[in-house]
Amino acid sequence: MNERQIIEYIAALSGQDTTAGLIRGIGDDCAVIDKDGHHVWLLTMDTLIEGVHFDGGLHPPDKLGRKAVSVNVSDIGAMGGRPLFVLLSLGMPAGFDESWFRAFAKGLADGCREYGCLLIGGDTVASPQGFTCTLTVIGEAEAQRVVYRSGARPGDTIWVSGPLGGAAAGLELLRRGIDGHDDFAAFREQHLNPTARVELGRRLAAGGLVHAMMDLSDGLATDLAHLCKQSGVGARIAAKDLPCREALATAARLTGSDWRQWVIGGGEDYELLFTADPVQGSSLLALGDCCGLRLAQVGAVVEGAGVTLVGQRSDGSSEEVAIAYQGYDHFRDKPGG
Repeated sequence: MNERQIIEYIAALSGQDTTAGLIRGIGDDCAVIDKDGHHVWLLTMDTLIEGVHFDGGLHPPDKLGRKAVSVNVSDIGAMGGRPLFVLLSLGMPAGFDESWFRAFAKGLADGCREYGCLLIGGDTVASPQGFTCTLTVIGEAEAQRVVYRSGARPGDTIWVSGPLGGAAAGLELLRRGIDGHDDFAAFREQHLNPTARVELGRRLAAGGLVHAMMDLSDGLATDLAHLCKQSGVGARIAAKDLPCREALATAARLTGSDWRQWVIGGGEDYELLFTADPVQGSSLLALGDCCGLRLAQVGAVVEGAGVTLVGQRSDGSSEEVAIAYQGYDHFRDKPGG
């Protein structure tokens, strides 16, 4: 079974549709629970495991602590919410390095302050297999302003909030010990210390500018396929419009990698992926400017199913490739990303 099949199997057993107060359960960035009829609670959880999500020898502990917060509040932002509270479950091996732990804890606290949320409890345990960290984040949103994955409509334009492939490039550069290129610093930082687009998500939702939204954690090919499935639509992506930094091709050449695969399937960029009515284009670009981000229109929602990448062959002819679910999968891909 792959990761998607496991989640679908668990969802089928959960009986979530019969639970009072539950608005949305498994299948979106957060669970959504009614709060008072006007506002909702948003709940999400994510785990970082040594040897799977990070290399303890390469990842500074303070940046890992902040990353643990960022990857969770990213889900809150992707639904237009505001993160409020954090619960931490921490597993560490016996004889752990106290200085490492203190730096990690400081990064965690700094991340909470940056995103405006408060650590309120959790659990600490011994972990014989290395360091593990699980965060649960509780957020809040106006009930009528929550943005789900299921709202995309044929004819919508598809957007991302920033350049893609940087985190995957950064991880590979770190693994191979490649340094000394000024343009590569942004790639390494995107893997080690990503920034969640919480403010942009809130403003997109508050302005009613988008129909569907999620964050990019497993790569464009997989995450867009999830959004399309939830919405009952398909998507066509223009390869020429996918945003990436100029140095990405250089990094790929030095590491023997395919920069195009980083862009469509690298994962961990934590940019926002969203769809909108075509008439909102200028408003979206203006909002991106206000948030210091260069939003990019990358394709369109179509009737049907699946995700198609439209490119051009070397002879100038058009090429269309099905790319759905070609991003990262925990039970298919090698660990460490």
